[in-house]
Amino acid sequence: MTTNRKPIALIVDDVSENLNILMNMLQDDYSIKVAKSGENALKQAISEPIPDVILLDIMMPGMDGYEVCLKLKSSPKTWSIPVLFISALNQQDDEERGLTVGAVDYITKPFKPTLVKARVRSQIELKQHKNKLEELVKERTRQLMETQDVTILTLASLAEARDPETGGHIKRTQSYVGLLATALSPKAEFLAELTHESIDLLSKSAPLHDVGKVGVPDNILLKPGKLTDDEFTEMKKHSVYGYNALRTAQKRLGHDSFLRYAAEISFSHHEKWDGTGYPRGLAGDDIPLSGRIMAVADVYDALISKRVYKPPFTHSKAVAIIKDGANTHFDPRIVDAFLKMQEQFREAAIEFADFDEERAALAK
Repeated sequence: MTTNRKPIALIVDDVSENLNILMNMLQDDYSIKVAKSGENALKQAISEPIPDVILLDIMMPGMDGYEVCLKLKSSPKTWSIPVLFISALNQQDDEERGLTVGAVDYITKPFKPTLVKARVRSQIELKQHKNKLEELVKERTRQLMETQDVTILTLASLAEARDPETGGHIKRTQSYVGLLATALSPKAEFLAELTHESIDLLSKSAPLHDVGKVGVPDNILLKPGKLTDDEFTEMKKHSVYGYNALRTAQKRLGHDSFLRYAAEISFSHHEKWDGTGYPRGLAGDDIPLSGRIMAVADVYDALISKRVYKPPFTHSKAVAIIKDGANTHFDPRIVDAFLKMQEQFREAAIEFADFDEERAALAK
C-alpha cells in the first residue's frame, strides 16, 4: 500500500442505513467502496483498487458474511486483506465462528464511532507493517541469492584460471546438469530430491565440480601429454581437495547451505555406477544423485572438447560412449534421460564451445 493515498475500505452491508453510518464515520480518513450483497462484495474485493480493509456484515440474504469471508481467505488475491465482521450478533459463539473463518476482529451494532475508527486503523497499521516486513524479507532474500551466485562464480573462475583451455567447460556443464536434473525430476524415484529449488542449486553448483584442481601442481595439471600413474594418483586428489574446502565453508554456513551440492559434486562426480571410481569407490545409489548427474555431464563435455592431448570427438561418438557406459560408469536412468535430450546437449555445447574445431565436430 502506497503512502500518498488514503487507505481503501470496502463496507459490505445489505442495509443502506448501516452503509451510510459507516461511510460517514470513515470517509474523512479512507476511500470508500460499498457492496450490498456477498456476491457483489467478492467482485469489489478483486476489482482495482484492491481494498486495504473490509468491514463485512454477517446477516445478509443469499451469501452471508461467513461464506464471503471463507471465499476471500481462499483466494490468493484477497487472502491477506483484513476482514472485520460487523453485526448485531454478540454471542461468544458468533465471535468464535467469525475468527475461525478468517476475520481479524468483530464489531457489534449499534456502532460506536471511536471504537470503529480505532479498530479499523489498527488493522490498517498492522497490514502496513506486515507488507513492509514482507518487502524487507524479499530484499534480503534477493541479496542473499546474489551473494550466493557471486560466491559460486568467484570460486569457479578461480578454478578456470588454473586451466584456461576449458573456459567454456563451466557454462556447458552448468547447462547439461540443468537439462538432466529437469528431465529426471518427474520420475517417482527422483521427485522428492529434484525440487525446483534443488535443481536451481545443482545447476549453479555444477561449475565447482573441479574447484579442487587449484591444489594440483602445475606440472601435472598443465602437462600436455599423458599422465604417469603417480601423476594420475595426484590428479585424482582434486576431488578431495575441493570437497574439503567446500565442506569447511559449508560447516560454517550450515548443512542446508547452497554449498552442500557443490561439496557433493566435487567429491563424487568421479565415482562410477559399478564401484570402480574414485575417491571412495561408491557404487549405485550410494553415489549422491548430484554426483551421478555431474558424471554424465562432465564426461560428455570432456569427450567433445579439444585438449592438448586429443582432438574433440564428434557428438555422435560422444553419445555412443555415454550409452556404452550405462550400468558400468553411469546410472542407466540418467543415461536414458541424456539420450532423449542429446540434441539439447549438442546445442548447449555449440553455444559455449571454446574452438571452431569443436563446433565442427559437434555437427557430426
